[in-house]
Amino acid sequence: MTSKVAFVTGAARGIGAATASRLAADGFTVVIADLDEAACKTAVDAIIAAGGKAIAVGCNVADEASVDAAFERVVAELGSVDVLVNNAGVLRDNLLFKMSVEDWDTVMSVHLRGAFLCSRAAQRYMVKQKSGKIVNTSSVSALGSRGQANYSAAKMGIQGFTRTLAIELGPYGINVNAVAPGFIVTDMTDATAARVGMDPAEFRKAAAEVTPLRRVGNPADIANVVSFLASEDSSFVTGQTIYVDGGRKL
Repeated sequence: MTSKVAFVTGAARGIGAATASRLAADGFTVVIADLDEAACKTAVDAIIAAGGKAIAVGCNVADEASVDAAFERVVAELGSVDVLVNNAGVLRDNLLFKMSVEDWDTVMSVHLRGAFLCSRAAQRYMVKQKSGKIVNTSSVSALGSRGQANYSAAKMGIQGFTRTLAIELGPYGINVNAVAPGFIVTDMTDATAARVGMDPAEFRKAAAEVTPLRRVGNPADIANVVSFLASEDSSFVTGQTIYVDGGRKL
């Protein structure tokens, strides 16, 4: 395969699947990486049916051996890693006095440890080729969100991680940026609706009413911005967090 390779974590569904689809449409060979390789089949099949190139790779982003093995496999099969999208994420929402250590550690492991392990693995190849793009997924929740102390802390940590990697990897021609989604219609936001005792449709309506653009976002809204950050059009953009939230940060 001669096209550039984009490795997208948490890509079996939601924002990850939409991002993988958009990058495939942009001409990338896409690695659909998720905890369960079998769960990636739908996303892979959709890309191939549309004329794109994609493979499924099972990867636990919080496990060092799993991450390193996944990247080694991808480079062996496809030749390079040109774009990494750190999108894998989980929720373990609760108010602080109810939050368990396991809830805290799980969110930190997937979001922060996962971004660290995948970025460290990807840069080994990107530094050698003196080019690459890393796009991390933060969130408007980084600015504070009731019942999400773990998630908010992890997502703000992603922003500091992004700035630091941009400084360290810039001399090697590697751009590192982040996107911070607002309310996006996904299984995760539906889970948040359930947590607060609301019907998902009503939850979305309430969010739209306090958003300047008067609508909630869709996974494609995030994928479009990631597409820009993965392209050569963003070659002088690095260390940035772009909020994709319809104008509503809180």
